[in-house]
Amino acid sequence: MTVIRSKLDVRSEEYRERREAMLGKLAELDSEHAKALEGGGRKYVDRHHGRGKLLARERIELLLDPDSPFLELSPLAGFGSAFPVGASVITGIGVIEGVECLIVANDPTVKGGASNPWTLRKSFRASDISRANRLPVINLVESGGADLPTQKEIFIPGGRMFRDLTRASAEGIPTVALVFGNSTAGGAYIPGMCDHVVMVKERAKVFLGGPPLVKMATGEESDDESLGGAEMHARRSGLADYMAADEQDAIRIGRAIVRRLNVRKDPPPVAVPPVCDEDELLGVVPEDLKIPFDPREVIARLVDASDFDEFKPLYGTSLVTGWASLHGYPIGILANAQGVLFSAEAQKAAQFIQLANQRDIPLLFLQNTTGYMVGAEYEQNGMIKHGAMMVNAVSNSKVPHLTVVMGASYGAGNYGMCGRAYDPRFLFAWPSAKSAVMGPAQLAGVLSIVMRESAASRGLPFDEEQDAAMRGMVESQIEAESLPYVLSGLLYDDGIIDPRDTRTVLGLCLSVIHNAPVRGAGGFGVFRM
Repeated sequence: MTVIRSKLDVRSEEYRERREAMLGKLAELDSEHAKALEGGGRKYVDRHHGRGKLLARERIELLLDPDSPFLELSPLAGFGSAFPVGASVITGIGVIEGVECLIVANDPTVKGGASNPWTLRKSFRASDISRANRLPVINLVESGGADLPTQKEIFIPGGRMFRDLTRASAEGIPTVALVFGNSTAGGAYIPGMCDHVVMVKERAKVFLGGPPLVKMATGEESDDESLGGAEMHARRSGLADYMAADEQDAIRIGRAIVRRLNVRKDPPPVAVPPVCDEDELLGVVPEDLKIPFDPREVIARLVDASDFDEFKPLYGTSLVTGWASLHGYPIGILANAQGVLFSAEAQKAAQFIQLANQRDIPLLFLQNTTGYMVGAEYEQNGMIKHGAMMVNAVSNSKVPHLTVVMGASYGAGNYGMCGRAYDPRFLFAWPSAKSAVMGPAQLAGVLSIVMRESAASRGLPFDEEQDAAMRGMVESQIEAESLPYVLSGLLYDDGIIDPRDTRTVLGLCLSVIHNAPVRGAGGFGVFRM
């Protein structure tokens, strides 16, 4: 066995400082997650409970198998926007009757569950995950439709939700709607396009236009129940396949539907815990990301038995590549060691990615990169060609990719190490992560040089004081924009996770990935040599 021998000194002052810094970041993360957990706030939560209704998270908890995990996705969606954190919808992966399912639950305590622009983005991401991994989709519906003040950002792209449901059904991916309350306007098409529909008696209201709109459009007088009640849809329109007595009954019926889906999957492989303690991941990443760290210390605390068979260990040493198992599933790993990617690292990565595709092995990218190396010598030696070779390999690789941003994720290194634009099946960040076109000081410095050269070319004096102020302002701006909360709020990752949970999260993702066939690429684009 090729067990990694950890050199991490957990008794050192350096380790203690790194651990304390990470714990501080996790405390900040907990406070941000709390905003999503509180939904629309105590007033609206109490009002919802006062009507005898369960909260969205309570519905999810009852729906899932007892003591099974729930991998919530994009919990910070909308961070920094005018909308509440979480975007009025909960998405995630959980196990129902032994079947891994993608769950989408409207949060009616936030503007009645109305969809805003971030709701769409979050829902689209969930839909992509469902289709890529062939996960049944369970919609827990209670929504007032579109947030009307922002309809121009919702109406036209929002049609994709219905398109995705019908395409999933055509591809044999089951879709289920459990309707607990209002499902109005565009929201009515969610149950309308699902394979299976359950409505709660005297609670579910599904109609294209409510009584006020019908009155305005046609002059007809109507009421909620005759227009779109569960009883009407179960007995007359046929939209409801089942009418539940109450919310708990709807969840019982939903679980029964999943049990009868005939979804089959091979039993999970045997997993062996790492030799090294996962808790020690708190003290690996420095507070200052310019200080390098050895990613083998991370790998040793993620993979089974801390066993890692390194590929090309003496070549391109600022990128660590190799083979391992994680929760019993085979995995190929690419991890940044010293941050910068040189030509050797790019060529090494391209070959390794090809090998993984040849063997049908998923890939895990552990990011801590400042990008590809610049400078005359490196350009002359073909840095662009070799960087393009790595990006080509990542772009055309067909095995599933998982990405974890541990530290820096700057420049084209983000692309070569499978950032969001390269469609990893899942992408998570640690609280220590930062991502931008380049580091704040470098970006501000580039702008300063350009401004200085511009002034010189025009024969004008250069204002050093103004330059210093500009650099400070730009550095602050880029620093703020590259923080993980901001990027997670923009849905550039699937969530910020505690480093100690990384092995568990990746294990869940690998299990989900294997609901669909894992097949490598049959060919790649032209590699410039």
